Amino acid sequence: MWLTRSSRRPGTCLSRALTRISSSSPSSVSSTTPSHGARRTVVTDTDVEKARAYCISQLRAGDYDAHLVRHFLPRGVRDAYLALRTLNLELVRLPETVSNPTIGAMRIQFWKDAINSTFDGNPRREPVSVLLYAALAALAARTETSPSDGNWSSIKFWLLRLISTRQQRMDNRPFASLAALEEYAESTYATLMYVTLAMLPLRSMHVDHLASHIGKACGITAILRGIPVLASPSPATTKSSPTAPRRNPILLLPLDIMADVGLREEDVYRQGPAAPGLQEAVFRVATRANDHLITAREMLKNIRAGRDPGHDYEHVGDPGHTYDEEEGGHNSLSSSSQDEPDELRALQRGFNVLLEAVPAQDFLTRMEVADFDAFRVKSGWKLPWSLYRAQSTQNI
Repeated sequence: MWLTRSSRRPGTCLSRALTRISSSSPSSVSSTTPSHGARRTVVTDTDVEKARAYCISQLRAGDYDAHLVRHFLPRGVRDAYLALRTLNLELVRLPETVSNPTIGAMRIQFWKDAINSTFDGNPRREPVSVLLYAALAALAARTETSPSDGNWSSIKFWLLRLISTRQQRMDNRPFASLAALEEYAESTYATLMYVTLAMLPLRSMHVDHLASHIGKACGITAILRGIPVLASPSPATTKSSPTAPRRNPILLLPLDIMADVGLREEDVYRQGPAAPGLQEAVFRVATRANDHLITAREMLKNIRAGRDPGHDYEHVGDPGHTYDEEEGGHNSLSSSSQDEPDELRALQRGFNVLLEAVPAQDFLTRMEVADFDAFRVKSGWKLPWSLYRAQSTQNI
């Protein structure tokens, strides 16, 4: 099958949707429409298969947790998830792979332009754009919906927010506070979950609320995972990689936590795991991640019991988070028993996206076994079984 802007197959539906999304996007999201004479991209099944194979190989090597989670997602959203997580991996790697800030800024702009081009129906000839375009085409053909439902503009907004957040962190400076770290996690890992849910498509305030807490836990654990790598000096250049950029060691733990426990960055760079205060700082940060997972479990239990989730969703009304009553608006669960089946069905549809909580919990458990010594956390082998059990029991 050919996915083209002129085809009468799914590409046509995508073309109409993407043409309309340019005019309905939030004002904070820029959009570049190709000129009238611009060359139109043709995407074939072979292109999609190659892009899919590339993204799978990238995740298998660079984000194995996401590689495992992908197998538990509905088939209709797997390509979107692959594209999203590969894009995230590319952005995460940028600070370590570019030699100067100018090149980094150029790469960030490349990805912004790539997202805009993809939503304009003219994807770049690179795997992430091709696979994302195919996923959008499949969504348009499957649902026959228009951008007016909010999903399309939200997807683009969230993707550009992800890239902008990564751009702000290109210098790898420490987080000023634990709250700043949570805000970063909301704009990255929670945002990836929002996009995945929108690609189902699913719009539910309660499911988004769950994704917010789980995404924050994932973002915090990602920072903890990186301590042994980033806090160690980069290896010296070799004959095989003479131009590899060297970097100074960095520690991304929140400064307010470090100050509270008396931890100094220099001590970590010199003494590694023996640095005074390091384990206490890691414990406090890990505790916040675990708190978010506990909150998500409590909310899940309350929603299934027909009760109020327990507290209000703080991001309601933010861009991408406006809900009609039938989409899980304020108090929709508790105000009328008629809404309960709809919200429970939404939770059932979106549950597998929430399985992102399982790798985060797995890492935190291994961190606890290591007595919160980030340098001694051992790799685990139980994650595939844990994911299967979580899916089977519908519990995270």
